[in-house]
Amino acid sequence: MERRFLAARALHSFPWLSLEAKLRDSSDSELLRDILQKAVTLSKSTAIISHGITGLVTWDAALYLAEWAIENPAAFPHRAVLELGSGAGLTALAICKMCRPRAYIFSDCHSRVLEQLRGNVLLNGLSLEADITANLDSPRVTVAQLDWDVTTVHQLSAIQPDGVIAADVLYCPEAVVSLVGLAACREHQRAPEVYVAFTVCNPETCQLFTTELGRARIRWEVKPRHDQKLFPYEEHLEMAMLNLTL
Repeated sequence: MERRFLAARALHSFPWLSLEAKLRDSSDSELLRDILQKAVTLSKSTAIISHGITGLVTWDAALYLAEWAIENPAAFPHRAVLELGSGAGLTALAICKMCRPRAYIFSDCHSRVLEQLRGNVLLNGLSLEADITANLDSPRVTVAQLDWDVTTVHQLSAIQPDGVIAADVLYCPEAVVSLVGLAACREHQRAPEVYVAFTVCNPETCQLFTTELGRARIRWEVKPRHDQKLFPYEEHLEMAMLNLTL
């Protein structure tokens, strides 16, 4: 059985937790139990724009970044990972379940997105940081409100991530400038590893991103395309991912 079998189709609902509980007492179900523990369940909007925002759906670059993480799990173990613009949370949940980060900070600036994120965290058997009954084998999970336009050096220092990821956040010039400003906003601390994945819809916006990175003296390199194809995004889309060196 391959992972892609479970990932190839979106299910409306599935009793993951109750089925996993039954499998714990079974001596011949190690493979299936392992798959169920790594499966991701999402509650999300079916409309691209819902309640005037776009963060309630899963965008293609989030699927691409999740696939890259699954193929490159060594990028995340024992790290505190901050995700910018977590959206529905698929990339984050895949990393939490398969890449063993020490801590994971889901972030967004919209209250409805944050509410949905908290629900999806709990839906997947993870615990939020304040839960004293949290599973010690799972990463410490936080859902944080983070607005790139007003975030301060002090706020980022309090988070102290040593890994930062973002997917499909280059949707307009204003967002690009804010994102680069956030990346350059740091105190004298160890620079985190940064990965930004995006769909190349507007080459001018992508060019603006690399130009602004140069102005901020942030080095970058394009990561090669990965081999995994676990999720059903459009084959014709041009995907790209940059590794930033702050």
